[in-house]
Amino acid sequence: MRINELADYQKPKERMLNHGASELSHAELLAILINTGRKGYSSLDIAHELLRSVSNLKELKSLSLNDLNQIKGVGVYKALTLKAAFELGERMHSGSVEEKVQINSPKDVANYMMAKMEHLKQEQLVVLFLDAKNVVFKQKIIFIGTLNSSIVHPREIFNEAIKQSSHSIILIHNHPSGEVTPSNEDIETTKRLIQCGAIIGIEILDHIIIGDHQYLSLAEEGYID
Repeated sequence: MRINELADYQKPKERMLNHGASELSHAELLAILINTGRKGYSSLDIAHELLRSVSNLKELKSLSLNDLNQIKGVGVYKALTLKAAFELGERMHSGSVEEKVQINSPKDVANYMMAKMEHLKQEQLVVLFLDAKNVVFKQKIIFIGTLNSSIVHPREIFNEAIKQSSHSIILIHNHPSGEVTPSNEDIETTKRLIQCGAIIGIEILDHIIIGDHQYLSLAEEGYID
């Protein structure tokens, strides 16, 4: 059934006007973003098709423009609209550098980065660059792949830290398995980087491992001094 064939109280936009966004299903919210259907299919039908293409709602944000464009009736412009909405949602959930996020605990780091990293399919090492008040002013992906002290070179991290005049930095990486127990390589790589930071006067405050809805702080758990 097409959207215009539904009674007004059943249409996503009307339901949102009358009841608010929180009362709408995932498909109805997506249908509003998609806006128009294709021949024989409503925007709501396309929204359901899009949801069937992923195993959970969070996987939507990892879909590329090409992935979205494969759904008949989406197209480039609707794909751009969806990607923009997903990105805004992620930024609202985790905060952005422009919002002057201050780090006072490992939990602050997890709240800031969890949504961005917990569902990545490959390990990434991200560095947060902080000022003297522990406010994040930049973040950067330094390395993609399994951490190894012979591969993750300190210069990649500290060149950027020096260039940015960072007071301190925090390391974060994800475990695609969802588990957060650090490997020996995680610990040894971190210790090596801490030693390098001490020599040049840039402190590594912590190394946070992000898993599936969980995190671990190497400093908090006593793996590093």
